[in-house]
Amino acid sequence: MTTTAEPLAAAAGSPLLELDGAVQADGIDVGVAAHYGSPNTEQRKLLAGTAIVDLSHRGVLSIAGPDRLTWLNSMSSQELRGLTPGQSTETLLLDPAGHLEYAIALIDDGVESWLLVEAAELPGLQAWLDRMRFTLRVQVVDHTLAYATIGTMAADPAALPLGPASPNGVPVVWHDPWSEVAPGGWQYAADTDHPGAAWHWTEVLIPRSALPALRDAIAAGTVQAAGLLALEALRIAAWRPRGALDADERTIPHELDWLRSAVHLNKGCYRGQETVAKVHNLGHPPRRLVLLHLDGSDSVLPAHGDEVQGDRFVANAAPERRTVGAITSSAIHYELGPIALAVIKRTVPGTVTLHVLSQGLSITASQEVIVPESAGSVAEIPRLPRLGVRVPRG
Repeated sequence: MTTTAEPLAAAAGSPLLELDGAVQADGIDVGVAAHYGSPNTEQRKLLAGTAIVDLSHRGVLSIAGPDRLTWLNSMSSQELRGLTPGQSTETLLLDPAGHLEYAIALIDDGVESWLLVEAAELPGLQAWLDRMRFTLRVQVVDHTLAYATIGTMAADPAALPLGPASPNGVPVVWHDPWSEVAPGGWQYAADTDHPGAAWHWTEVLIPRSALPALRDAIAAGTVQAAGLLALEALRIAAWRPRGALDADERTIPHELDWLRSAVHLNKGCYRGQETVAKVHNLGHPPRRLVLLHLDGSDSVLPAHGDEVQGDRFVANAAPERRTVGAITSSAIHYELGPIALAVIKRTVPGTVTLHVLSQGLSITASQEVIVPESAGSVAEIPRLPRLGVRVPRG
């Protein structure tokens, strides 16, 4: 899904890394702070709405032109034609077999559609969009060097000293739709108290030139800062998927319960739509997302890609431990302790205790079911009785 390309903006490092206590993240999040000295306290500040998260390493694309929304609508999973200026949504670009290629946070300001994406994915996404323009009246522009993304859970982001960019008169402020099932969407999670309901996440686009002033405001105590470790812990607890970590080349949206916010099941055709409809109506996704509560007695936090195993019980024999999936994201939550998201085989029962292999240790993990084994096959299709060969009587 991603490339190793690193935008210049991320390579330079954010001015917020100059704050006291800042520790830079690594991997796909290099260029911004993992934390500022106290990840657990930073989680509380985020939840209280008093802190911001530096996401200035992320990519920013815009699509201008009168055909932009109908064009994007024809290629991606969400219904985009009726977007009004300032309205937020998210959409997925799938390959012809329905596998996830790009997850896009999108907001339209009436003149341009703004796409907030992972830094490493931007070059590939921009190149693909340029190839698909044909004769349509659209123009794709990379604005990563001009604008930076800042995240917050504040109920009123306008109360923070951010100064959202408004290149066409409408502030570019994206509100994450994960907090509820979007129109045309579908939730597989059976829990009526979905933790996503408390996930009020907002991403604000600001001029990149404003980052030094934001750093100074944090240093002066006008606003507080939280790092990516705090954000990831809260995201994982909310069951919120992040494509760059929780998806791979085989992922279909059903496996991550992403029909909840990024797929419109009643829109027209788009690339991969046949797989989306077939699995949802007639089949089952081959894998499913789970939240794991990890045994923290060894003080080891599993990493992305660590193997997840489960016991297979056979009559009159010792249990046989087999690989059933892998860790996709992990964090230390301020209340829940060590937690992780993992993608495992759909047929693994939700009651089975799992084991994560990490740093030479086997870490016990209990499941919290997100996508159940029964996900899919929602169409009520009557089953006709089988007709065998009839032998005439007499």
